[in-house]
Amino acid sequence: MTLAAVIMLGVLLVGALREAAQRTLPLADASIIREQAAAKRLDPALIAAVIYTESKFEPHTSSAGARGLMQILPTTAEYLAQLSGGHTFTTGDLSQPSVNVAYGSYYLRYLLDRYNGNEMLALAAYNGGMANVDRWLALAGAAGRALTVARIPFPETREYVRRVMSAQRAYRSRYARQLGIA
Repeated sequence: MTLAAVIMLGVLLVGALREAAQRTLPLADASIIREQAAAKRLDPALIAAVIYTESKFEPHTSSAGARGLMQILPTTAEYLAQLSGGHTFTTGDLSQPSVNVAYGSYYLRYLLDRYNGNEMLALAAYNGGMANVDRWLALAGAAGRALTVARIPFPETREYVRRVMSAQRAYRSRYARQLGIA
């Protein structure tokens, strides 16, 4: 095999690996993610990781009725619309990536503020609800210990937090330039 053939094979292999990586960890709507991250003072990799974990960047409606890229329940979106002054919001707007990511990012910022910047708690609340996280924090505090990922009582929420945090690291590494964090 000639040197040129080896180089060509290497280029093809690198391209195939990159394409396979993007299929397993896709990124779409990067400009919307960057815009919302800047507007809401969020890590764009966190937004991408939530989208990936919620919908794999394939907007749909879940069996529970959550909609769009960030899988927002209509009741949650209506609450967020009231908080944010979204007077013309309708639940049908959740199918638009720009609206869905704006509301999901607003909710993430709201949760991060509520939990003093603690991403683990904010993610647990995004998945399991604020009332549950508040109760878990109270129980952990009464027992004299911190609430950690391993101590989240709901297995689904515990695994959700782990998946988002892992995906966040992967998005920061793999898509730093596209997310504007390079």
